[in-house]
Amino acid sequence: MDEQEDQPPREADPEPVVTSGCSEVVPRVLPGEPQNLSDVDAFKLLLEMKLKRRRARPSLPRTVTELVAEDGSRVYVVGTAHFSDDSKKDVVKNGVMSGLMQMLLLKVSAHITEQLGMAPGGEFREAFKEASKVPFCKFHLGDRPIPVTFKRAIAALSFWQKVKLAWGLCFLSDPISKDDVERCKQKDLLEQMMAEMIGEFPDLHRTIVSERDVYLTYMLRQAARRLELPRASDAEPRKCVPSVVVGVVGMGHVPGIEKNWTTDLNIQEIMTVPPPSVSGRASRLALKAAFLGLLGYGLYWMGRRATSLVLSLPAAQYCLQKASEVWPRK
Repeated sequence: MDEQEDQPPREADPEPVVTSGCSEVVPRVLPGEPQNLSDVDAFKLLLEMKLKRRRARPSLPRTVTELVAEDGSRVYVVGTAHFSDDSKKDVVKNGVMSGLMQMLLLKVSAHITEQLGMAPGGEFREAFKEASKVPFCKFHLGDRPIPVTFKRAIAALSFWQKVKLAWGLCFLSDPISKDDVERCKQKDLLEQMMAEMIGEFPDLHRTIVSERDVYLTYMLRQAARRLELPRASDAEPRKCVPSVVVGVVGMGHVPGIEKNWTTDLNIQEIMTVPPPSVSGRASRLALKAAFLGLLGYGLYWMGRRATSLVLSLPAAQYCLQKASEVWPRK
């Protein structure tokens, strides 16, 4: 072994490299060799390096779940806590509201931001930055549109459930630490929290969590399809390779994505907003009438108080006295 190391290094002959999924021969570029490559050869060389990295099995943390599609495409689901610094590190390491309800949830987000000193969604920003560093990588926002989720959530709650939820969100003041957020990434604790939410607001859990599990699974499966390699000419045969997808989602969605991965999914029914029921319309009209009645009474009461206050001023009494002298009562 020592004798071999003492020998002067030999310059190796260029070897052809055969890419997986391609039968073309790609020249290997040696250090120090002038890299006068055509665009096609440079693309093939970069693709070869990318395919080699795909064949390596990454060491995954406990927050990452690997799913495999029927065509061999792989999906790595990174479960995160939206206010977690460690979640942002996981993403980097692996290459990876309607009206009042919106205001209330923004209040909750502001409360948590104030407690933790960080804004939510840092893991998604990290995912975008890391994806921009990977050649041929595409970045997609795969969650269900927020207006659809909020409208379906509000339509699913009864009047008293809405009052109860709004009351709880308005008076949220419990302290939250970074350790509490990290504990939310533990699956057993997360399942317990989900069970409590199902017991208290089953319809809210269905619309905000379960339906989005289905939508996220559908979008991940749409992304996990075989990719056709670019061809140098039309005469070259078509070749495809399995894709590799990294999905960054909230930890609460990971069990649902695993459950729905091999089932037939229909997202049309969860993309529509159901019409309000008769009781919902009646309660909405009653609430509007009560609000307008209180507003009218408040304006009337404030008007009377303002009038009494103005008339009690000495200047106002003096003006009234002069007016009564000029226009005496008949």
